[in-house]
Amino acid sequence: MTLPFSPYQEIADIAMRFTPDDGEFTTAIGNLFLSRRSNPSNPLHSSYRPCLALVLQGAKSLRLGNEHISYATGDYLLTSLDLPVAWRVTEASPEVPHLCLALAIDSEKLLELLSRVDIPRPGAHTDGQRGMVVNVASPELLDAAVRLLRLLDRPNDIAAMAPLIEQEILYRVLTGPAGARLINIATADSHSNRIARAVAWLKENFARPLRIEDLADRVSMSVSSFHHHFKSVTAMTPVQYQKQLRLHEARRLMLVERLDAGMAGHRVGYQSPSQFSREYSRLYGASPARDIDGAREVMAAE
Repeated sequence: MTLPFSPYQEIADIAMRFTPDDGEFTTAIGNLFLSRRSNPSNPLHSSYRPCLALVLQGAKSLRLGNEHISYATGDYLLTSLDLPVAWRVTEASPEVPHLCLALAIDSEKLLELLSRVDIPRPGAHTDGQRGMVVNVASPELLDAAVRLLRLLDRPNDIAAMAPLIEQEILYRVLTGPAGARLINIATADSHSNRIARAVAWLKENFARPLRIEDLADRVSMSVSSFHHHFKSVTAMTPVQYQKQLRLHEARRLMLVERLDAGMAGHRVGYQSPSQFSREYSRLYGASPARDIDGAREVMAAE
């Protein structure tokens, strides 16, 4: 498919109108989010949920475990399960800001589409692939993205048309080069699906002591198989994954709820304040007090 127009300028123009300043913005389309950054950023830590993120302008990079992933205009990042990352905008300016469209992936809509559309199931060699990957957006995917963004200027059409276009985008992803990752996550008897269930349990129980044997048993895997596939999908061990969840939540508690480091560390499951401080400094590059003071200064300046 060859588009009779250049989609990026139109999408960027729409995105600029619906992102009045730097930051992340919700839209009238429930699963659609837009972000804008006018300058390259320092690394920021957060958790990416299942979504498709299409870069409209600029470039971005992220670190997943010890892996570095870069993507720029025309690329989309597919995240198939919840993953803690450190990300930063690498290419942006006030004249040409970084713009990104993110479409959250609804698991129920994914399963419903797979139940009624004959999409070939991936081979066993794709089970356990990394839960995050970058691909170049196809013309068909870009065409659907343009039509979805246009609905923001036609709010009366959103209820009728947005679900159809979202389904089309999901179909394009499922039948594209990254589709096997989503299909394996949704397939009940796959290793990827079992790891996704373990991740969901960890997100709900990250403050509790972690026994790998119990978690492997919970998702019906041997300990060795669980370790292998967990790291294949997340680029982290279960302990490393839990640690990042704990530290991200502790930082939120200190920054938003203004807890001190000792109380925040204890709240997320640390029994030793010194261990909490060491691991926090290793992840964020500064002690809890110094990092939070710096973050508050940046927020005040903005």
